[in-house]
Amino acid sequence: MPTQDMTRRLRPQLISQDINSLHGLQTISTYNTTRANASVADLQQAYQVMLTQRQAETEKLALYRAAADAARLAEWEFHNAILTMKEVVRGQYGTDSDQAQAVGLKKKSERKRPNRKKSVTVAS
Repeated sequence: MPTQDMTRRLRPQLISQDINSLHGLQTISTYNTTRANASVADLQQAYQVMLTQRQAETEKLALYRAAADAARLAEWEFHNAILTMKEVVRGQYGTDSDQAQAVGLKKKSERKRPNRKKSVTVAS
C-alpha cells in the first residue's frame, strides 16, 4: 500500500462515507476485533475527536474572517485619512510646494506637459 499523503484534506464525500460506515457498524451487535484502533470504542472516540476539531476549526475560521474584515476596514480608514491629509497639504501649502512633495505628491512644476499627437493623414 502506498504511503498516504496526510498533508491534504480528505474529500467531504469520503468523510461522509466513513461516517455512514461507522453508523452501519453500530447496527452490528456481534462485531468484535483484536485490533485496538478498529474497536467500536476507538472508532467512536476518533469520530468525536474529528467532530470537536471540525468545530474548533469552524470557530477559528469565523474569528479569522472577523479579524480579516476588521483589518481590511482599518486599512481603508487609514488610506482615506492619508488621502484627506494630502488634500489638506495641497490646499494649505499649494500644489507646487516642498511640503506637498514631502507627503508623496508630485510638484505641479515637475509634471510633464502632454504632447499633442500629430494627426496622420492617409494618402489615397
